[in-house]
Parts: sequence; structure tokens; C-alpha cells
Amino acid sequence: MPARDNFHSVMRIGPVQIGTHRDRNGQTKHAAVCSSDGCGWSADYTSQTAAQLAARTHRCRVR
Repeated sequence: MPARDNFHSVMRIGPVQIGTHRDRNGQTKHAAVCSSDGCGWSADYTSQTAAQLAARTHRCRVR
């Protein structure tokens, strides 16, 4: 049975949200997702520190 893929521990840094989830192999991943309309940027990281750095340095081109 595959692991559930639900986000939890969500935090917000500007327009970017960071959350943790389990991938299809059951490993914990940290996702950074831009919530601006039309941006569509997102990325998975193995550490929360890397996701936070990406959230702080993301420059949304939609603004």
C-alpha cells in the first residue's frame, strides 16, 4: 500500500509556502511552492533548510 501524500507542517515565507510530505517511496520531502497566481514555481528538497533558502531567494516573475 503506498504512503499517503499529504502536506503538513506548512509555513509561509512571503508568497512561498513550505510544507513537508512523503513521496511515493515513503521518504520525507520538503516542498517550496509559490502561491502567486500564474507563477507555478515549485520544488522538492531533502532538507527544510534548503527549502527555506529557496523560498527566501525565489523571485516571482508574475508581479
